[in-house]
Amino acid sequence: MTTQAGAAPAVSFGLAPSASEREHRFFMGMAVVIALIVLVGFGPTYYLRPVFRSEALEPVFHLHGFVFSIWVVFFVVQTALVFTRRTPVHRRLGVFGGVWAAVMLVVGYLAAIASARRGFSPPGGPPALVFFAIPISDLVVFAVFVGMALYFRRQSAIHKRLMLLATISILTAAIARLPYVLPLGPLAFFGLTDLLLVPCLINDRVVRGRMHPAFIWGGLFLVASQAGRLVISGTAAWLAFATWATR
Repeated sequence: MTTQAGAAPAVSFGLAPSASEREHRFFMGMAVVIALIVLVGFGPTYYLRPVFRSEALEPVFHLHGFVFSIWVVFFVVQTALVFTRRTPVHRRLGVFGGVWAAVMLVVGYLAAIASARRGFSPPGGPPALVFFAIPISDLVVFAVFVGMALYFRRQSAIHKRLMLLATISILTAAIARLPYVLPLGPLAFFGLTDLLLVPCLINDRVVRGRMHPAFIWGGLFLVASQAGRLVISGTAAWLAFATWATR
């Protein structure tokens, strides 16, 4: 996450200063929305767990919650640094972001394994080994977005959009835990996650006059990955892998 704004948007897009400021405000606003979704979604089961639950949380899930929470905080801080024009600090912190993303992949995989072994699946959802495809695919999609964002770290227009998409891609679990959402099932989880793509495209159209390819192709990749994991999750090949991974 090296340079969310390696060059000022006015240079990257050829935007007027007023348009550049509008774009900065949009990304800052999206960062705040993401943080609120995580707080509300995981409040009862993690952040405020002692208030709502009596049973203890397994260490791997504590670690998972901590590691992924730090990413959200980091994303908000990095966005705020760009918003306040403190780009050099943003760049220096970017190294931490790349390392932390790798940590998230390891911890996320361990937590997904632990959940599958416990037989976790949402109410009315598929068997645990079938549902296991969803968190694993989330990690793959997140890794792709972050990897591409790091590759394009010197092209701020692409970089910051890919980092936003990376963070949106791991929000499905938080969205599923919002009030009244969990019983609706995976299709609702994905649909509500995808709604966050809409303001991204609208903002580009209004501010830049056209939708940025990073949002278009990245959004299509995210949606396609959601459909793809639902297709493969019940196949014999996937079930064989899931059985091997969780034994």
